[in-house]
Amino acid sequence: MLDLVTLGADLIPGAKPTPIPGLSGPVATIFGYGLWLLVLAGGGGVAFGMYKLAISDKSRNSGGSEPFKYMGAGAFVLVVSGSLIAILNGLAGG
Repeated sequence: MLDLVTLGADLIPGAKPTPIPGLSGPVATIFGYGLWLLVLAGGGGVAFGMYKLAISDKSRNSGGSEPFKYMGAGAFVLVVSGSLIAILNGLAGG
């Protein structure tokens, strides 16, 4: 479990999760880094959707909605994880 925490600290060097009252130390740390990893995943989804949009076949016969599915899902993950981070920081008093 300690390896997962150090992995999160290596991937996101600037992220310092605020301790959540009522949760034990390792659980709060893993939960906090998990939310930051979701933010990175959402950004990756938006970027991948933009990439797919740039290389997609723009003719009338192709399925043009696929890039927007990636971008929409990525934006949704960004909004939800950002909201959860803000809520938990408010609860933790940070």
